[in-house]
Amino acid sequence: MILLNIPPLNAAQDATQAPTKLLSFSDAWTLLQKSNNSLAAQHANVERYKYLQEGKKDLNLPAVTLGANYTRLNDDITLLGSQISESLAGLESTFESKDVYTSSVRVVWPIYTGGKISAAQNAAKGQFNQAEAELVMETQHRFEELSQYYFSVLLAQDVLKTRQKVETGLKQHLDFAIKLEEQGQVAHIERLQAEASLDKAQVDYKKAQKDLDIASSALTQILNQNVVVLPKDTLFINSTLPKMSSFIEKTLNTYPGLDILDSRKKQARSLISAEKSKYYPDVFLFGDYNLYEEETLTSELKPDWFVGIGLSVPLFDNSGRSNNVKAAHSAVYQVQYLKAQALQDLTVLVQKTYLEAQQAIEEVIGLDSSLALARENLRLRKKGFTQGLSNSLDVVDAELNQSSIKTQQSVARFQYLTSLTKLLALSGEMNTFEYYQTAALPTDIQE
Repeated sequence: MILLNIPPLNAAQDATQAPTKLLSFSDAWTLLQKSNNSLAAQHANVERYKYLQEGKKDLNLPAVTLGANYTRLNDDITLLGSQISESLAGLESTFESKDVYTSSVRVVWPIYTGGKISAAQNAAKGQFNQAEAELVMETQHRFEELSQYYFSVLLAQDVLKTRQKVETGLKQHLDFAIKLEEQGQVAHIERLQAEASLDKAQVDYKKAQKDLDIASSALTQILNQNVVVLPKDTLFINSTLPKMSSFIEKTLNTYPGLDILDSRKKQARSLISAEKSKYYPDVFLFGDYNLYEEETLTSELKPDWFVGIGLSVPLFDNSGRSNNVKAAHSAVYQVQYLKAQALQDLTVLVQKTYLEAQQAIEEVIGLDSSLALARENLRLRKKGFTQGLSNSLDVVDAELNQSSIKTQQSVARFQYLTSLTKLLALSGEMNTFEYYQTAALPTDIQE
């Protein structure tokens, strides 16, 4: 990463330049992963479901509670001697006063729930896996998005360079036209044609400069930077690509969207288990240990602790469990159909993107001969104009034809790179971009 001031392509146009940061695509991608808020949000979402998954493990543990009670009775609990024997008539004993204070520790430990606990844990695991897959998908999306912004700046730079060369060439042509007119070798209309063509070229150059400013501003914003970011790389193509089948295979094996569907299927199956568990009994251990109670006859008779095993059997359930089970099965079928469709769509998408990349390669290479012809034609037209064999329009047409072919090649390189990065994102091979960059064909653009 380099921080410096970049001189404008036309120094007379803009005397002051803001500080500029030059970044390679790999550096820009590293920077985006650190500074992008959407990726940070997805990381936080993964952390959230990680903790929720960890929390579900506690369902296997007992629940221990500390309780304290105050009870107000309408009267003291007393025992009359006559209630035991008539010989004890007249005697009376208070077992419990009307104000009762107690405190105890209670324990409930589920040992069988019919699958409720495992269903909840599996659902939490499915949610965590889905969050991880969503993070990977968001990462791939941001990789594609960055490639669009980054290579758009490179395309704008190439177009600006081409427009500048056209302007320079037409300035030279106008100078020749003025001199030849003064010498009486060309008509006044030829000079007017040269002036009009130069004015149009200057308008196109200014538009290209604005397009570059807009593209670089967008790249700066997506990278969340305070200084203007410009690319350090160049547009390129490769002579060949790996086989289409390898991209398809990797995509169908690693695409996170498929993992999301698998996670949703796992959650739906957990819902089936949870609904079926409502048909089974719950078995649990329980216990209680008294920590505090008033000194009364009742407390003396009551044990300090007790343990036991409990059973809860659902006889009638009003939650619609049978229909809920059917609904959960339908959710599983829905995910299965969605995945089958996704596999088809991904195959078509990879094929389409691969063919677009190949087409871009063929277009760039195929235009090399046209560019060579355009250069030679421009040279001859300029020479012919000075000798009176060509008119001004011939020179302008030759200049614009060469510019058009150069721009067409730059656009094709841009299309290739956007298709390539999309293929790498779909197949999970984003870290191999530098390999393609190293193996790039040399770019033949005459300065």
